[in-house]
Parts: sequence; C-alpha cells; structure tokens
Amino acid sequence: MAVQSENIVKSKLQDILAEVSYGQICMQYFHKTPSWLYNKINRNTVNGKVAEFSEEELMQFKGALVDLSDRIRRVADTL
Repeated sequence: MAVQSENIVKSKLQDILAEVSYGQICMQYFHKTPSWLYNKINRNTVNGKVAEFSEEELMQFKGALVDLSDRIRRVADTL
C-alpha cells in the first residue's frame, strides 16, 4: 500500500529539486534507474498504476537525503 494519496513528496522536495541529482541518488541508494525515482516523485502512471513510494522506500529516500546532507556539511566544514 502506498503511503501518499496526493503528491506530497514532490511538494516537499520543491526547494531542492533543481539542486540535487536524483539520478545519482537513485543509482547509489536504490540501485534502480533514474526514471524509477522520477516516476515515484511525480506519481506517474506506469503499467496502469500510479507509481508511489512504499513506506520502506520513503524511509530509504529520507535516509539518502540525510546522508547526502551530512556529506555536504562535512565538505563545507573543511572549507
């Protein structure tokens, strides 16, 4: 069962959508194609079903964003 009934994920990502490489996140943290993540974020219809994050996928995505933010902070702290 999907965890969102409307596109709340994309609306929460608006501030960083243009700044983050979702293709890299997708391949590094999910081992899937960038289109897989794009379809989930945009809730596109794929094979007749709306692509949505499962609870586990959403937690994994959250962890990926937290990891990326920690890595950016560590680099920034060295400058």
